[in-house]
Formats: sequence, structure tokens, C-alpha cells
Amino acid sequence: MKMSRRAKRMERTYKRHKASTQLNLVSLMDIFTILVFFLLVNSSNVEVLPSTKSIKLPESYAEKPPAEAVTVMVTDKMILVQGRKVISVQEAIENELTDIPALQEVLERIAANTIRPTTEETLRPEVNILADKRTPYRLLKKIMLTSSKAKYGQVSLAVIQKYPDSTEK
Repeated sequence: MKMSRRAKRMERTYKRHKASTQLNLVSLMDIFTILVFFLLVNSSNVEVLPSTKSIKLPESYAEKPPAEAVTVMVTDKMILVQGRKVISVQEAIENELTDIPALQEVLERIAANTIRPTTEETLRPEVNILADKRTPYRLLKKIMLTSSKAKYGQVSLAVIQKYPDSTEK
């Protein structure tokens, strides 16, 4: 049976559309490979400290990024360890002791449950304190003393890294 002109034209059109719908897998694999390498390279440059809008960190010329450690966050109302409420700021300030027993208990429990390498440098755990720049110094002093009593070897205050201007000399 002979095909009509219309049938031949429809067959040609169908073949053209069918050929154009095939994917070029080589290009697709190249794109995904580049994407994977990009994500691998940039995944190590992740900020370690949590960020909150309620805390305005002071600025400093920090030379090295913070290490991964226990985080003590001081908001205007609460003191939090790893995101969990420990004690209110008002109670900590009004307490006449030089340290904060509730905070010490939580820090000691975290230190006991944390598995650390046993090299001499990392024998004592680290703690990062995130506090608003308007936080009273006497409260920061109590938190740092409490961290030391809880056997934390290195106490760091978190700051926003400020870069020196090239115009200043």
C-alpha cells in the first residue's frame, strides 16, 4: 500500500521530534561532576557557630576561625548550652557566688559524654561563648570561671571577624 503525501510528511516530522528528545548524557554527567566537586570544596568552609538575630557579636581582628566546641550562648534573658536553656541571665547576675553551679553541672555532663582524642593538646575540651556586646562583663567573668571549673581548657569568646582596611596605616 502506497503512503499518501500527508502520511509521509507526518512520519518525517515525528522522526525529527523523536531524535531531538534524546538527552546528551555526557554533558549532563560533566555538569553533575562539576557540581559535586564544587560542593565538596565548599563544604569544609562552613560556619561552626550558630547564628542568632538576638545576639550582636562584638567585632575583632580574629586571626583564626573558631574550632568546633561546646557553645554557651548568652541572650538578653537566658544562658543556653548547645541550644538548651540552663539559667536566666537575671538569676546568674543576682547569684552572689563567683560561678554558676547550674552551668557548671551541664558543662561537666557534656564533657563526660563527649569522646575526644587523647592527645595532650586536646585533653581538656573547648568552649565557645557567644554573648551580645552589651552583656555585662561580670556575667562573662562568671561564665568563663565556671567553664574553667568544669575542666574546659580553652575558653573562647565569639566575635565577628573584622578585616583591616587597606587605606588605614
